Amino acid sequence: MLEFVFNTIFWTLAIYGLFEVIKNIIYISTYTKFKSDGIYVIIAVKNQEEKIEGFLRSIIFKILYGREDCLKNIIVADLQSTDNTKEIVRKLSKDYEVLKVTTWKECKDLMDNIDEN
Repeated sequence: MLEFVFNTIFWTLAIYGLFEVIKNIIYISTYTKFKSDGIYVIIAVKNQEEKIEGFLRSIIFKILYGREDCLKNIIVADLQSTDNTKEIVRKLSKDYEVLKVTTWKECKDLMDNIDEN
């Protein structure tokens, strides 16, 4: 019974989180000034310190050394992680200028200020 209660709470929170991510993506794509000269990847993360570095490095490798010329930036929006996820992404962003780390609130402002190159 206790496992059922925990699973119900977990899935309720997961669905709520997914709803929030979708709501923010719709808001950003509707009310911001996206430019048509490239693709900006927005990745929402929370408490992924064990996986985030490898995941981001694989994407960065494709941008820098592959054939992904249309990708402009990778924007990592941290959803108030309680582990070292944000610090890991900040460290990587110092090494790779295509990587930006923000909060969801800062993400909208960043999208508003993307200039055409």
